[in-house]
Parts: sequence; structure tokens; C-alpha cells
Amino acid sequence: MKKNVAIVGAGFSGAVVANQLAHAGYNVEVFESRSHIAGNCHSERDAETNVMLHVYGPHIFHTDNERAWEFINRFGEMMPYVNRVKAITNGRVFTLPINLLTINQFFNKTFRPAEAEAFMAEIGDKTIENPQTFEEQALRFVGRELYEAFFKTYTIKQWGLQPSELPASILKRLPVRFNYDDNYFNHKYQGMPKDGYTVIVEKMLDVPGIQVHLNTRFDPNAKGDYDHVFYSGPIDAWFGHTEGRLPYRTLDFEVFRDTGDYQGNAVINVCDNSQRYTRVTEHKHFAPWEKHEKTICYLEYSRQCEEKDTPYYPIRQAREKAQLEKYVNLAKQETNVTFMGRLGTYRYLDMDVTINEALITADKFLETAQAKGAMPAFVIDPLA
Repeated sequence: MKKNVAIVGAGFSGAVVANQLAHAGYNVEVFESRSHIAGNCHSERDAETNVMLHVYGPHIFHTDNERAWEFINRFGEMMPYVNRVKAITNGRVFTLPINLLTINQFFNKTFRPAEAEAFMAEIGDKTIENPQTFEEQALRFVGRELYEAFFKTYTIKQWGLQPSELPASILKRLPVRFNYDDNYFNHKYQGMPKDGYTVIVEKMLDVPGIQVHLNTRFDPNAKGDYDHVFYSGPIDAWFGHTEGRLPYRTLDFEVFRDTGDYQGNAVINVCDNSQRYTRVTEHKHFAPWEKHEKTICYLEYSRQCEEKDTPYYPIRQAREKAQLEKYVNLAKQETNVTFMGRLGTYRYLDMDVTINEALITADKFLETAQAKGAMPAFVIDPLA
């Protein structure tokens, strides 16, 4: 007798697990509260410009993970794409991440690599031996002038917090390059799906045994109707927000269309206070293999996520981590429910990490089922 599994959410987490379990012979029902699949990666053709639109903001696939890269390539053609970000600050345009060109432009120098490296070591604040905050991390590695030009104001607009209130881990090790490489990512595999992300998710879900319910919220009380539930919705929502709502940042987009080429690049960050928005994204440049006479752009604004908003970035400060721990402890008491994905584990995840973790989750479930054991609430512990 086939076992029945419910998957809540039709983004990458849910679609990957659904695909793997259906191929293993399970009956899978996918419940999606929105009117479309693919979650925040949802893409569609703009009716007026015919540009492939990243509806919830741009998503660029980049990874060193062989399994994630191989898996996504099964479902769509990944075209070569390099993200080259520009930044506006103090009335000038620079290239990001900070590289030899940025340093020479900003300081009006003609440094060679070794000279630039020595200069950066000199301007960095070496009195900060163990950076604890975002601000200290930036001051330590790039100095005050570059920090204030590229990071301080942008961070305040993006997070709604002072950089001194954010942990150093958000910046990790600042990517400063002492060559002219302006590829925003360092990963081995980088690309963009030729036909958009939604088509890829459609193909993942196009397997006998998978049934998708759009515009349908899953009631946690219905978990007993299934042998197992994989939940990629907000972890606090599963428990009715009994410990309060976990905070997120959300994005608002001001969309406009034009003819020709608006800014000559896919992404331009606005790092100063000349505009309230954080960046401008011109979506036709995400598909350079296509030609379009018209263009469509997003002005991107960040703010605190309210009850009916789409959550984007979790805010994981000390207070939120304590709140999350309460939900994790509640989740661990659940039976036959596994929490996964960005919302289910309250972590910011790139697409490749989401796919890889979903594959691991499916592997774990199939191994556990074969051994007739109990599947844990979390394959990847969000508190680890």
C-alpha cells in the first residue's frame, strides 16, 4: 500500500522533496497558499515587454555544490550568467565587490595589486582585533571611508538597524579583491535558467503521484491524515504564533517600464541616501541571450515584515534566536512532521543550499522509512 505524504509549500524545498518521494513510490500532495508555484523564485513573462520577470526580486543561481548543480540542470537549461553589480555613492558609480578597480577609482590611485593590499592593510582599523558587530567587521577590513561609502547607509536601509546593532557574521569575511575581477560570486557554477525558475519547478512536480493544491493553506490539525508532513512554511505559523511572530524584513517593489536600456546593467545598488530604495534591478539584463526593445525595472525598498507581507530575510539577533529556540523545542515534540527550508528553519538560504538540504531531507526520510525508524523534526538544525 502506497504511503501518503503532505508537503506544505511549492518552493524549491517542497518541490525537491516531492520529486524525490514520488519517484520512490509515495503519493504526494503539495499545498501552496499562493496562486503559483516556485515560491519567491517565481518567474513569468511580463505581458508588455516580454521580459522574463523575477517577480519577487532577482535570483541568481551560484554554487560549488555538484549535486545541487546537477539536480537543477535535469529540469531546465542553465545559461551562463555572471552577476556584475555596480554601486552608486556620493554621485559616482563604482564596481562591486570591492576590487582593485573600486579602490583605484575611489581613492584616485593607480595601485598595482601588492600596493593596494598594503594600502588596505594601512587604512583598516587594526585596533579592532575581534570584530563583534557588522560595523566593527567593516572598519577592520576596509576602513572608515569605504565603510561609510558602501556599507553603512545601505545596511541601515536594508535592515532597518544600525550596523553597530548587527552581528559581524552578516558580513563574514569581506570579499576584497586585489585584481579587476568584478564577478559578484566566487562559485564554480553560475547561471540563470533559460526559461525561468517556475518552469523548472513545474518539471520537478510533473511526476506521477504528485498532486498540487494552489491557493490552499494546510491546516496543521490535518497532519494525522498523512503518514508524514514536510513543512516549509513559517515555523511560528505552524504553532499559531504562540511565542509571538518571528520578525522578517520584506521588500516592496516600484515597477516601471521604459524603452531601450535604462541603466545598462542588471543590478545597481544605491549605497547612499540619495534615494530611499536600496537598488535598481533591470530584468532584461538577467537574460543577456534575449533581445528586447522595451525594458522593465524594479526599485527595491526594504522594511519590517507585517502580518500579510511576504517574508524575505529573517532577523536573527539575540532576542530572535531565543524566540526561535522556543519554536524549535516545540517542533521537536511533533511526530511525523519535518520542518525545512528558509521559513521552516528561519534561516537565510541561497537556492543551491535549499536544494541540497531538500535532497538530504528526502534521503534521510527514505533511509528512515526503510529502517522503520522515526524521522527527526529537523534534518538541518536551525540552531546549530
